[in-house]
This record gives sequence, structure tokens and C-alpha cells, in this order.
Amino acid sequence: METKLQQEINNVLKPFPKYWNENTLLKNKVIEDIRTYDEKLMTVLLSNELIRNTYSLQLPSGLIFKVEDFISMLRFKNYWDNSFTKYTNEIGLTSENKYLKYNTDVVLDFPHKDGVLEGGMTAEEIGKDEVYYHNTLAKEEIDTLLSPKVLINSKLYTKNGEEKITDFKNEDNLIIKGNNLLALSALKKRFSNQIKMIYIDPPYNTGKDSFKYNDRFNRSTWLTFMKNRIEIAYDLLQNDGLIFINIDNNEQAYLTVLMDEIFEKRNHITTLVWENKEGGGKSDSKFFKNKHEFILVYAKNVDKAQILPVNITNEARYKERDEYEETRGKYYTQKLGMGSIQYSKALDYPIETPDGSYIYPSDNNNGKKAVWRWGKKKFKWGLENGFIIFKKNNNDEWVVYTKQYLKADNEGNIMERKMQPLGVINKYSNTQSEKHLKQMFEESIFKYSKPEGLISYLVDISTNEKDLVLDFFMGSATTPSVAMKMNRRFIGVEQMNYINTVSVPRLQKVIDGEQGGISKDVEWQGGGSFVYAELYSLNEEYLQAIQDCSSTEALEHVIDKMKTSAYLNFKVDLDKATTQDENFKSLSLAEQKDVLIQVLDMNRLYLNYSEIEDSQYEIPDSVKEFNHSFYQEEGDTDE
Repeated sequence: METKLQQEINNVLKPFPKYWNENTLLKNKVIEDIRTYDEKLMTVLLSNELIRNTYSLQLPSGLIFKVEDFISMLRFKNYWDNSFTKYTNEIGLTSENKYLKYNTDVVLDFPHKDGVLEGGMTAEEIGKDEVYYHNTLAKEEIDTLLSPKVLINSKLYTKNGEEKITDFKNEDNLIIKGNNLLALSALKKRFSNQIKMIYIDPPYNTGKDSFKYNDRFNRSTWLTFMKNRIEIAYDLLQNDGLIFINIDNNEQAYLTVLMDEIFEKRNHITTLVWENKEGGGKSDSKFFKNKHEFILVYAKNVDKAQILPVNITNEARYKERDEYEETRGKYYTQKLGMGSIQYSKALDYPIETPDGSYIYPSDNNNGKKAVWRWGKKKFKWGLENGFIIFKKNNNDEWVVYTKQYLKADNEGNIMERKMQPLGVINKYSNTQSEKHLKQMFEESIFKYSKPEGLISYLVDISTNEKDLVLDFFMGSATTPSVAMKMNRRFIGVEQMNYINTVSVPRLQKVIDGEQGGISKDVEWQGGGSFVYAELYSLNEEYLQAIQDCSSTEALEHVIDKMKTSAYLNFKVDLDKATTQDENFKSLSLAEQKDVLIQVLDMNRLYLNYSEIEDSQYEIPDSVKEFNHSFYQEEGDTDE
């Protein structure tokens, strides 16, 4: 509902078309003219009694218009229906501030692009009124926001349960609970240029997912949210590292251009198509039935990146292992003497079985004389190197198989089997993941988790054992689960509250040897470990408490606590702003919550590591020891 002052300002400015885009006031244009003391604008503003009385000062020598107060009102007052920006609500491809139709260079431009969005939510169903920090105007605030944070509640999970720890080792896997932007900033101090592969499944901004910023600048907010995090992800990647981002059609095009800016277009390896839905199902589009999503694949440096060869068609058969796997790779079992091989005398010979008898190829080879696939020399070499196996069938007859992943030439030398991954992935569906999680937790607990098969495929083609994998939209912990089963190191970050009811319990089940997902394919028997830690919350707990309130009574309890221990904006007297102010009491619950959020000092959401020795926080020595170990710094020796 418009205030009286807002109505007056709108009425005064309506005769000036240059200040309007349909019904939206272009505040920056008004501000520009005020700063130059545009005569027509100043005249109409001062001619209105309410505006003149509110924003002018009468001195004996004349009237002074309080320009900065008026500008601050335009920029920051919440009743204006658009945030301060040089745009109305327009996002487009620009170069040098000109839209694409004026220039052939492509750059994604949008409101808040030069800002930082903290994005602190802990429950998917609860949105948040966000604070934007401008990179130039609020540099000090951003530096404080993104500085390393204190980690608390550190513990080590193993097959024997959990135990408290005070040190962090390079080989440790890591799970962090907390805002992923701030967690990523903390990780930079130790893990810059060390991550081999990043996979993220961010909110798709569909209006139905966890991105609860469905305001006038929704797409701009989402792009800012993604930009802030991907820029840090770039710094964390090794020079030969890859990032995979799952996304649907809603934001795929915009995200691609954003990624081109951050990673450079030359490092865009491909956009994979993942057929994520089985069968017909309900259509989620008015015109086409969409059964797919996209996975953007970018390298930090395309000249250094590698996509490992894989045979997608036969991937499921690469299950058996033996002592030659390190040299040869995984193999699948394939019958040696069959198919449409042309007859050759060199392939027509008997094979001695383990019991000393001799056998010939037993199939009819499509009506032709049966022969072996290889000549005696290669067969002998394969037999000596575990390349060929004998098995008895149901009739107790010998059958010969090959363990084939890497091929050998006629001299017995191994040749790598070069097979490029396909650009369309059609083997894994969301249904598989839902069944897997229901099997683990005996109920449907997580709707949009990705199947382990999909993640294992991406991990397999982009990493080797012991490489470090990062997922900072961890969700139900699919990526860490797969990494553990595939003998990769991992870091996972999740800020939603289900981290302690779904994500961590799932990883505990993996350690215990759960047999869903890819477990049987990789012969997972359990084991492994991970370190868990949380960002030390200051105002963040009050922020969440405010958002969780469903009544004014509940909000009053939060206010009472805030008065004693919250970190507030130094300009605000909380008691006067709430208890003693009748205007505050007349506001709706949503408006009261909005006022309280603004009262909080947003740079005190979490405790900075630089303040860990401050006596006012009474940090235990065990917490200090863990943080000094994590950030690889010595503690305070001035005891």
C-alpha cells in the first residue's frame, strides 16, 4: 500500500515521461537530475507542501533542499517497488552498456550484477529479503562478509561412529554446514587451485524450487546469486579442472552466457543433454513434453583439461576385477569365440583347458566355421596375463571368455581403448534416485536428488582416484556418496537444515556399506570417513529465527533475545524502533520481520576467523586448535 509521501512524489513526477517506464519510476534518472539541480524538477518538488516540509530546511537566508536525504529515500526506502538500479527490470546481452542490437559483442548485463548476494536460507519453504552489497560502494562490507569464518562442532565420522577432533588433514573429506557463499570463501584459504572436479545442482529458479526470491528482479537476483559463487569456484579449480552444472531450460541460456564471462567462452567444452525422466509422464510444458535437463561443462583451461575415455554402451559390464586391473583397467566378460568373424587358419586351433583337455569354438558363427577372435600368440599372452578366463556352463562344458577393457595388439602390447563420452546421457533417471533414497530412509524424503549413476559417470570421465571433488549445493549428499564409493576425496557444503536429517545420515549409511545406487557396480563394502563442521553463527541465528516466526507473539520473543545479544546496526535503538514505536506495532507480520532483518548488522552473520582470539566470544581452545589447523596458521602464542 502506497504511503501519502509516495503518492505525492508519484503525482509530482507523472508529468515527466522520461522518469517512467510504464508504471515504474526510473529512480536513477530522477537522481541524476536532482544532482544537477534541474530547474523544472526542483520547482515541482518544492511546490508540493508535503515534499517541501519533509526534504527542505528553512534558513533566514533561504530554503535548502536536502538533496542527499531525498536521494537516500529514493534508493533505499522499501516501499518503492523496485530496488536501486539503473534498470527497471531489464536483463539483456550488452556490451559497453549497449544492448545486443547495437553491438555484436555478447555480455550478460542485469541489475545487481556488480553486487554480492549473501543468499542465506536454511529451509527451502522460507524465502528471504536479501541485502545487496555493491562491489565498489560497499567494498569494506564485502571484504568482511567474505573473509574466512570460524568453524565449530567439528567431528570425525568413521565406521566406529563419530568423535570430536581438533585437527584437519589434507586427506580428510569435509562436510560444511552453512551459507555456501561464505563457506566457499573460507575454502579459498586452503583449497585454491586444488579441486579437480566441481559438480553442482543449484536451484533452477522455476518459482517452485528452493530459490525463494520471486520478486520483481527474480532473474537478476538468481544470476547475481550464481555469479558470486561461480567466481569463487573458478579460483578453487585446478588448472586442469572441470565444472559440471545441472540446469533445466528455465535458466540454461542465461547461465551459459554468465559462464562464458567467468570461464571464457573458449573453455566451454560442451552442454550435455541428460534424459532424466522415464516413460511418458505428465508434460511440464504447454507445447512440448520435456524429458531432459542440461549439464554445462566448462574447463578452467581447455588446453589442460582431459575427458577420460569411456564406453557408455558397455559401461554396466565393467564390474569384474583382478590383479591386472591397474595395468589393464576394468573389464567385462565377453565370450571369445563367436560372432561374424571371417574364417582364418590362424584362428583355427584348439585351446588347452585347465583340466588338460582341448576345446574348439563351440558356436556356429552364423553358419560359418567357428574360429577364435585371436591368434595363438595373443591368446597365449592374454592367458598368461589374466586376460582370458575359463568357465564351465550348466552342462559342465568349458567356455572361454575374455576380460576386455584395454585391447592388445598382435605382439601382446596393450592399446588404450579410445571411446569418447556421448553428448546425450540417457541411462539414469530421477526415479532411480527416489527409489534409492526411499530404500535407505524407508520413506520419500528428497524429491530432486540426482541418481548416483549420473554423478559416477561424470566423476569417472573427469577424475582419477584420490582427486578432490566439490559440491557446494550438496542437497542429499549424492556427490559425496559417489566420491566415497569411487575412492575420491570430497568437500560438500549445504546450508539447508536437512543436512543433519538427510545428508550426514546418508553418508553414515555409505560408510556402513549400504548397497544402493552404484554400490554393487563398484563393489562397495563400506568404510571411509569425513569431517563435519559448521560455520560459527552470530546474527544468522536471529535471521533464521525472524524468518521462522509465524505470529507476532513469536516475533516478540525473538526481539527480546535480540536486545540482549544480537549485533545490531549502530544507528538503531531496537527498543525504540519496536516496543516504543506505535507505527511498528501497526505493521503486518511480514513488514515487522522485514524491519527487524534490516536492524541486524549483516556483516555479523557469522564470526570471522580473524576474531577467534577475541575474549568476548569465549571460544574454547579445542575450537581454536581445529581452526588453526584448518586454515594452516599458528594460534595466538601471547598467553
